Amino acid sequence: MPELVIDGRLINPEGDCYVIAEVGHNHQGDLETARQLFRAAQEAGAEAVKLQKRDNRSLYTRAMYTQPYDHENSFGATYGEHREALEFGESQYRELQHYARELGITLLATAFDFPSVDFLAKLEMPAYKIASGDLTNIPLLKYAAQVGKPLIVSTGGGAMEDVQRAYDAVMPINPQLCLLQCTASYPVDPGDMNLRVISTYRRLFPDLIIGLSDHQNGIAMAVAAYVLGARVVEKHFTLNRAMKGTDHAFSLEPAGLRKLVRDLRRARAALGDSLKRPLPCEAKPLFKMGKKLVAARDLPAGHVLTLQDVAIKSPNDGLPPYEFDRVMGQVLVRPLQEDENIAFADLRAASG
Repeated sequence: MPELVIDGRLINPEGDCYVIAEVGHNHQGDLETARQLFRAAQEAGAEAVKLQKRDNRSLYTRAMYTQPYDHENSFGATYGEHREALEFGESQYRELQHYARELGITLLATAFDFPSVDFLAKLEMPAYKIASGDLTNIPLLKYAAQVGKPLIVSTGGGAMEDVQRAYDAVMPINPQLCLLQCTASYPVDPGDMNLRVISTYRRLFPDLIIGLSDHQNGIAMAVAAYVLGARVVEKHFTLNRAMKGTDHAFSLEPAGLRKLVRDLRRARAALGDSLKRPLPCEAKPLFKMGKKLVAARDLPAGHVLTLQDVAIKSPNDGLPPYEFDRVMGQVLVRPLQEDENIAFADLRAASG
């Protein structure tokens, strides 16, 4: 059975879903907002919060870094200034790590480049996330894998050969790999989520924990993914969908994240153990709704039972209706009053 351990938390097919609240840059570069997001995620029941780490100067071309970026969601005049305004440094990450430990929630981060892997390794992050855009970035995948921590890889935009290539690159270095089905659309239409890929991944990679990076703006698809076998779910998270920034609109607010965690826990309980059997909770309703065999009218001893002599009525405290054929043609050894239960002890076979 596959399993993954992140910061002491065991994730396996028999357990609850590991819920990652993807903060990303919804903190808007503000440390106090990040703390509020961490606290709200912990109170909602998420196991982890996740930030994003970029070394912007090395990540983007000069042209992209310096291009104008002047619109309602911008935090700077150029794209580079925008990204730098949202980026936390080492002291801020350490402060947030300490705060997360106080809360009892795990802090993770996505590494978008080689310097960011080194940055997170210095902080001893308990696991690394690689975004869908780097599914084909085999050098980065290998570099992150060699750190030796669990590696969670989103597979949005990829073909199966891309996923297989990533698997083949990482596993010889570090078998602590988790693949997330993902559609890299923000937000994603449910018709584009292709959740059955989760079943495909489970079949093709039986040694891995499989999950979902969910960009749909509700909670139902994550529960469906759990039923299909996803045991890690990542959802974007915000304090207010109306806040400045492109990710807030499809992120869950605290009430939504709380409901998601609740429903994922309920889904595990609802799946049960696959053994069909009557349950104690069904006894009272089925006593009223179920049926039994009774005398349709007053019947004397020695009477041979016919179709007109047997009725099927509630409550369910006698012979079940599936015994109907067995009582037909039997002889009563004692008289029965109308609606009285028919029992095998009251019957004998007809002679000759």
